[in-house]
Amino acid sequence: MLHCIWRSSSFLSAQRTLSSPTSLFSCLRKPFPSQTIMSDRKRKARSAAKEPKVKQQKLAAMKEETKERAGGWLQQLLEQQRTEKKEMKFNKKRLRFISDTEKVKQGSEGVLYWMLRDHRVQDNWAMFHAQRLAVEENLPLHVCVCLHVQESELSTLRHYSFMLKGLEEVAKECKALDIQFHLLHGSAADVLPGFVSDHSLGAVVTDFSPLREPLLWVEDLKKRLPKDIPIMQVDAHNIVPCWVASPKLEYAARTIRGKITKLLPEFLTDFPLVEKHPYTATRTAKPVDWDKTLTSLQLDRAVGETEWAKPGTKAGMAMLESFIDVRLKQFDTQRNDPNAPALSQLSPWIRFGHLSAQRVALCVQHSGKSAGQSVSSFIEELVVRRELTDNFCFYNKKYDSVEGAHEWAQKTLKDHAKDVRPYLYTREQLEKAKTHDKLWNAAQYQVVTEGKMHGFLRMYWAKKILEWTSSPEEALSVALYLNDRYELDGQDPNGFVGCMWSICGVHDQGWAERPIFGKIRYMNYKGCLRKFNVAQFEKKYCPKNL
Repeated sequence: MLHCIWRSSSFLSAQRTLSSPTSLFSCLRKPFPSQTIMSDRKRKARSAAKEPKVKQQKLAAMKEETKERAGGWLQQLLEQQRTEKKEMKFNKKRLRFISDTEKVKQGSEGVLYWMLRDHRVQDNWAMFHAQRLAVEENLPLHVCVCLHVQESELSTLRHYSFMLKGLEEVAKECKALDIQFHLLHGSAADVLPGFVSDHSLGAVVTDFSPLREPLLWVEDLKKRLPKDIPIMQVDAHNIVPCWVASPKLEYAARTIRGKITKLLPEFLTDFPLVEKHPYTATRTAKPVDWDKTLTSLQLDRAVGETEWAKPGTKAGMAMLESFIDVRLKQFDTQRNDPNAPALSQLSPWIRFGHLSAQRVALCVQHSGKSAGQSVSSFIEELVVRRELTDNFCFYNKKYDSVEGAHEWAQKTLKDHAKDVRPYLYTREQLEKAKTHDKLWNAAQYQVVTEGKMHGFLRMYWAKKILEWTSSPEEALSVALYLNDRYELDGQDPNGFVGCMWSICGVHDQGWAERPIFGKIRYMNYKGCLRKFNVAQFEKKYCPKNL
C-alpha cells in the first residue's frame, strides 16, 4: 500500500458494493478451474506421481526468475519497452486550455513546459505534449521550475532537499536530450511573464494539481501573459484525467470506482518516448549549482533529510522494483500490519512526481502477476482511492476544513464538540510524542524521524488527535500541521483527504454514535491489539529522546 493511502481496505469492504477491485483489469481475472469428477484414490495417485516433477519445475522457474531479475532489471525492461513503443499517441482528453487562445504564437522562438507537480522527463504526458507541440512548430523546448519558499513551519529541509535533488536528475536528463532546463527563483506570477517575454516563447504547457495554490498560480499567470500566448494544462499525475473521471465531487470510492474502471482501457496505456529534441535553442539555460541553491534557502532545517528514501526517478524505480520482487506478494494479506514489509513505500516519489502512478500500475500489472490477488488490491488503492483524493480537492474548495465535510458529519461533530475529553494535549505535546499512549507516541516518533507512517496507524493517529484536543477544528488543524510538516509525502491531496476521512468522515459513512466522535468511525488501542503485534511496534519506535 502507498503510505499516502490511509484507509484500511478491511474497514471499507462493506462500501465496495458496486464492483470488486478485480474488475479494474479484466486481465487480472482468472477463471475458476473446471470441476472434474474423480475418485479420491485416482486423484491421490496422480498427485503423488506429479508432485516431485511439479516441485522441480516450480523450483527451476523460481531460480530462473531470480536469475533474470538481477538488480536493475526493471529499468532495463523499461528502456527496452520505451524504444519499442515510442510511437504511442497523446490522448487530447488529457489536456484542457486555460487561455482563450489555443494556437502557438507565430514568430516565437520556443515552447515552455512549466513543470509544477510532475518532476520527471519520461512517463510524463505534459512533457511529451510540450515536446510534440515544439516539434510541430519547429521550435526549441524549454522546461522551467519556479522555486519559491514560503515563510512557513511547513517549509522544511526534508521536503526541499528531496525536491531539489530530484530536479537535479531532471536537469541532467534534459541536457542529454537538448532540452533547456531553467530553475527560476520566485513565484510563477512574478517571474514567468518576464521569462516568457525575454525568450520569445509562444506557448506554455503545465501539469495539473487540484490544490488551491497551484490552481491560483495558473490563473495568475493567465492574467499576466499576453492574450496571444496559449496556456494549456495536462493532467500528468492521474491515470484518468481528473476532469474526465468525473465532472463533480464524488461521495465515496464506490461512486467513482465504476467511472474510472470504465475509462481505464482508454487511459491506462504505455507512454510515448520523450526523445532528443531536434531544434536547439539559441539561448541556453544557465547551469544550476544545486548544493548552493539548497544551502541558500530559508528553511526549517530541524526537520532533516531521511535515509530510507533517496530522491529522483532512478531511486523511485529501484523502490518499485523491490516492491514487485519482495513485498507485493504480501500486500493483500498483510498491508494492515505495521510490522510487516508489505507496503510499496512509493508515496514520496509519486507525491513529488518523480514516479508516474500510471507507470507503477503498468509495471505491477505486467511484472507482478505471480502475486495474485495482491495486484488487484494494490491497483485499487493506487488508482481508485488515490485519484478520489484529487477529485475531492479539485471540486471541494474547503478540502482542509471541517466545513468541507458532509452535512451529517458536521452535525455530529458539532453535537459532540463540548463532550468531555479523557485527555487534552497541546500541539507541542503531540508534536513531541508526549502522550499516555505508547502506540501513538511510537507512530509520531516514526514520522518525525523517518518522514513516514504506516497507513493503518495514520488512521489511528489522526482519530486520537480528535479524541485528545478541544474541538474538531483544532484536531484537524493539528493533524494537518503534523502530517504536512513531517511526512515526506505531506502537503498532498492524499494527506488532506486522509485527515478529513479520519476526523471528519469524508468518503465514509455514519457509525454507531458515541461521545466525542459522534457518528464518525472510531478506533481504539484494543482494536489495534487485535490487528497486529503492538508491543513489537512500540519497542521499535517508542521515543527515547525526541
